[in-house]
Amino acid sequence: MNQVVNIPEIFGSDVFTEASMKQRLDPAVYEAWKQCISTGTSLSLDNANAIANAMKDWAIEKGATHYTHWFQPMTGITAEKHDSFITPTGDGGVLMDFSGKELVRGEPDASSFPSGGLRATFEARGYTAWDPTSFAFIKDGSLYIPTCFFSYNGDALDKKTPLLRSCEEVSREALRILRLFGDSDTKRVIACVGAEQEYFLLPKALYAQREDLRLTGRTLFGAPAPKGQELDDHYFGAIRTRVSSYMKDLDEQLWRLGVLSKTKHNEAAPCQHEMAPIYSGAVHACDSNQLAMEIMKKCAAKHDLVCLLHEKPFAGINGSGKHNNWSLATDTGKNLFSPGRTPRQNARFLVFLAAFIQGVDEYQDFLRCTVASAGNDHRLGSNEAPPAIVSIYLGDELNAVVDSIVRGTNYTDPTKSMMRIGVDAMPAIPKDTTDRNRTSPLAFTGNKFEFRMPGSSQSVAGPNIALNTIMAEELRKFADVLESTDDFDSALQKLVCQALSDHKRIIFSGNGYSQQWEEEAARRGLSNLSSTAVCLPTYVSEKNIDLVTRHGIFTEHEFRARFAIHLESYNKHLAIEAKTMLDMATCQILPAALRYSHALTDGLIAKKSIGAACKAESSLIAKLTTHCDWLYDACEKLRLDLQQLPGTPEDTALYCHDTIIPDMNSVREQADALEKLTAKDYWPFPTYADLLFY
Repeated sequence: MNQVVNIPEIFGSDVFTEASMKQRLDPAVYEAWKQCISTGTSLSLDNANAIANAMKDWAIEKGATHYTHWFQPMTGITAEKHDSFITPTGDGGVLMDFSGKELVRGEPDASSFPSGGLRATFEARGYTAWDPTSFAFIKDGSLYIPTCFFSYNGDALDKKTPLLRSCEEVSREALRILRLFGDSDTKRVIACVGAEQEYFLLPKALYAQREDLRLTGRTLFGAPAPKGQELDDHYFGAIRTRVSSYMKDLDEQLWRLGVLSKTKHNEAAPCQHEMAPIYSGAVHACDSNQLAMEIMKKCAAKHDLVCLLHEKPFAGINGSGKHNNWSLATDTGKNLFSPGRTPRQNARFLVFLAAFIQGVDEYQDFLRCTVASAGNDHRLGSNEAPPAIVSIYLGDELNAVVDSIVRGTNYTDPTKSMMRIGVDAMPAIPKDTTDRNRTSPLAFTGNKFEFRMPGSSQSVAGPNIALNTIMAEELRKFADVLESTDDFDSALQKLVCQALSDHKRIIFSGNGYSQQWEEEAARRGLSNLSSTAVCLPTYVSEKNIDLVTRHGIFTEHEFRARFAIHLESYNKHLAIEAKTMLDMATCQILPAALRYSHALTDGLIAKKSIGAACKAESSLIAKLTTHCDWLYDACEKLRLDLQQLPGTPEDTALYCHDTIIPDMNSVREQADALEKLTAKDYWPFPTYADLLFY
């Protein structure tokens, strides 16, 4: 009998929440912490000691013996170093101790983390600093303290620090706009995010038999199974008992850690599923998604399953993305991308909408770069994910509003007078009720934008840093104009109309997968950065460097370091895949096909000796021999080309894209042909039919 779970009781039970702090801290210490997170005021050492002691007592009561500074280096995953609470006493015993200094700052070894040249390899020091805006939590017997990670010279070595900076910056610029609309109540604007997470589940035993899955996270070989996803019978279908048990366990673990796991269902591809959280602040959402990915993998192991987060584990069926729902809200509870009930609210909505449209158009390359990776190259533009061309979908009704502003007509009736955007008189803007466009990279969904390009294994920090910073830049420009005018309504009308007119090219409502859209996008002058190798050089354009340095999100040194890390990651991933492919092809696939061919040959000789017909054997042997020879030649070409890698990372990336990937495709083509010819008993690892329909 299933044990009944009291969700309100367990939710956040392993988190040192604000309620826990209020209960355990002296009121003066609690208020000092509140001031720290609201105004950035530094905590005194006495207050830090008091908070650390309360955290330690709470953690020990929960069974914790260690603490760790939990941070997000530029690997895309999290990192941690654990220290126990024990402190020796003079009589040979120990005390459980945790000081304010240990809470506020740590010093993990930074030498093996990617830095992109921010420090030399021999410079090992890296520092972690407590992020008081993120709550500590208990996991696996340790107190986890969310922190930022930086170098000896103060350079950000993580994904969280620039995300925090971007949240502060977009809040600051948004407040300037709100003040112009008479809003004196809002003290902070919050970037809000909901990151839907897609993933695959496979039996651990089958996964263990595939070297490509173990080493690269995806299948490098695999002929299509007789059945794929063409019947659409998996999408939103009944969840297998084994998977349902996993999902139940996953939800409970996430809820205890304060992760707002809300929705679970089967996705389009066999063995593919999705977990979607409730919308929350960007920093919390990023932390939660990093936790979710980790817990997904650990929880799967408990159920004799393996969770795959690669963007394209299987060829020919859908890959996995991470839809990033983004919006801005005030600390008083108003969504700034929600059309309002009053003319003033609608005018404010249009200002934020126009700023977003202008920003995405001006910085489409920056946004595209934040989702560039070797894994995501398999999704973008592959008739399942959004295309590599960035565009915005608004829906029919909002599109009509934009058109009417640009044309200067009333959007409900083009024959009527010009639509005015002044704050005193303006038609109501209905929430969009039209169908969604699943091919759009950025779709407006009523009160937020769904950025559908991020890959399933990626941290959502990068895309949200870009969205926040782009929005901050456009709001800055708007505020500069509106703060200096004597006629606010007239300036507002002109500003919004100009922005929408100049940047309407980024708005597209049609089929993003079509060849016609590629041609139309080219006519519009939109970027089509089809792969990571082509895309990444635009990351460090002068325009993008000016953007991030102007708003203090990165120094130029920090920004260029990230470019170097992205390039290095792309090159290393492809090198690992190519070497794994060679190993499997030459040490597993070729021997298996040749053994089968030899067995057929033995049978052929035996049948010929008695005068029997041998048409099937002869035909199969000929085909096997041909494809074995072709596979051998393809492997040799890949092996030779891998020895010719250029010297610079930029040249290596282009060489991998132009030479190594086509070589790998040739190897796979021959190997998959051999799979279709070789008897199953001889094939060296589980096939797609085995993996997807276990």
